[in-house]
Amino acid sequence: MSTPQMSVQLYSVRHALEADQDATLGRLAALGLRNVEAFAFVHRADELADALAEHGLSARTGHAGFLSPDGASAASLDETFRAARRLGVEILFDPFVPAARWADEEEIARTAALLNEAAERAADHGLRVGYHNHSQEFVHTVAGVNAFDFFADRLSPEVVLEIDLFWASAGGNDVVSLLRRLGSQVRALHVKDGPVIDDPFTSGAPFDPADTRQVAAGRGQIRLEESLAAASDAEYAIIEFDHYDGDIFEGVAAGVSYLNGKGIV
Repeated sequence: MSTPQMSVQLYSVRHALEADQDATLGRLAALGLRNVEAFAFVHRADELADALAEHGLSARTGHAGFLSPDGASAASLDETFRAARRLGVEILFDPFVPAARWADEEEIARTAALLNEAAERAADHGLRVGYHNHSQEFVHTVAGVNAFDFFADRLSPEVVLEIDLFWASAGGNDVVSLLRRLGSQVRALHVKDGPVIDDPFTSGAPFDPADTRQVAAGRGQIRLEESLAAASDAEYAIIEFDHYDGDIFEGVAAGVSYLNGKGIV
């Protein structure tokens, strides 16, 4: 069992980044963080790479959408992958495939095929790719299993997964069993806590992140400690909030303290 590296998804502090990127990155570094997970970076990779380096931060993982229904053009895929490598990303995750595409067996198989094809192209850039779940992937049953398991079974060995523990729980999973089932496919975790809610993405109602009632790691109902133990091949343990009702830096600091207490730095 390896010990994952700690990180934080920059989406957590998106409002602070918009107000003052330099000060925000400085505050994250002051908390002891050395890794971040980037988002929305494709058209500003040079700027962000320089800003991270100034504060001693690295973005070894990142989020970018590249699993469009019709596939991404070779040019746009290459642009995305070049930007990721400029930033220093080693694993790039597509963060969201809409709920409607998880209700149909053919669409799920197509999404897996797109990801497998992207992995082949990403390898030319020295990059791995994978998928980051929410909860809509687990709602439907396909061929006797939930849609996400059906999807994961169709991925090439080169493709990896980032499991968001909060959202996997919202999808009705026993997250520890899920992680054991997926095994070495899981190379990153989103360490996110709060109540166990119902999947909001298939309800048809507008999604309000505040309704997630997320709290600092270790203060909610998600089985974080057991999940960290079950994900024995995870390379990164990433703090994230979709919404935090309070000072976001206090929430991140609590997450850092929680992971430090588990021997993760």
